[in-house]
Amino acid sequence: MWNHMHTLWTVLCARITVLRAEPERGEITTTVIVTALLALAAIAIVAIIVAKLTAKANSIDLGS
Repeated sequence: MWNHMHTLWTVLCARITVLRAEPERGEITTTVIVTALLALAAIAIVAIIVAKLTAKANSIDLGS
């Protein structure tokens, strides 16, 4: 078990060193915009489903 943890720690430290050495980190703005749009789409889809389910539930005649 100790060997696995030591190997994992060594790989993690090496990866952090490489990431700190590379100043270019990619298109952050694009990623944030796409993520925000996907989140908005998911919220809209859930809202539509909830509205349809609520309307269907309200239309059920319980015979009262």
